[in-house]
Amino acid sequence: MTATTKVALVTGASSGIGEATALELADAGYTVYAAARRVERMEHLKSSGIRPISMDVTDDPSLIAGVQQIIDETGRIDVLVNNAGYGSYGAVEDVPMEEARYQFDVNVFGAARLTQLVLPHMRGQRSGKIVNITSMGGKVHTPLGAWYHATKFALEAISDCLRVEVKPFGIDVIIIEPGGIKTEWAGIAADKVRAVSSEGPYAPQGNAVANSLSSESTQKRSSPPELIGRTIRKAVGARKPRTRYAVGFGAKPIIFMHDVLPDRTYDAMMRRVTGVPSS
Repeated sequence: MTATTKVALVTGASSGIGEATALELADAGYTVYAAARRVERMEHLKSSGIRPISMDVTDDPSLIAGVQQIIDETGRIDVLVNNAGYGSYGAVEDVPMEEARYQFDVNVFGAARLTQLVLPHMRGQRSGKIVNITSMGGKVHTPLGAWYHATKFALEAISDCLRVEVKPFGIDVIIIEPGGIKTEWAGIAADKVRAVSSEGPYAPQGNAVANSLSSESTQKRSSPPELIGRTIRKAVGARKPRTRYAVGFGAKPIIFMHDVLPDRTYDAMMRRVTGVPSS
């Protein structure tokens, strides 16, 4: 550590966007702590100078211990990237409330709690950047994605309010809205919808959505996670970063169409895209 070395904490760093972001920030000269539940999946990051750290965003003691470890070892936290999250799809009627609550625990409350823990240190420094990974799904809706979209809409709202609150302390809040990205996310979401909505009254919709999420064509069109990593590197390095970055396959055009089309026209478009029957 030198007096000018900046420190970044990236959650959900065992694969996908989190891993790509950790590598980009390390390459940019940050001391990077890569956080995830399964530390063994991050051993390979050590060769890039990255420090794996055990952290479960749904377990408060692990968050407190993780932040304290970083402060003890480096004395500061300059960048927090709240990336940990997953997609839980299924009809509202089918998804158990325990699953809905867990989706919020991971995607929203974990990010909010970690933000609470790093803010006193950033305020003390009079500087810092908090990067919240939402999704184009924080601006639009897709069939059977109610609980996932609810978490991302919530994280967008929290980010907007937080940005105003922390501005007097020299802290920036940046929202990243990825489109389709080649990660484990789509496969997990497909498995979730099959588990709860592949039978019963919502089966035609559930199977169509699952097939759409896991299709080979969807994966081929999706952008690499490195694109998001590069975007985050650019954002945290900017003196005046934008408040939002919509990047990756489909992000900008789908958000635009959602904003300009009448609701029912957008609904019909989403049904066509995902193959969901209209009746």
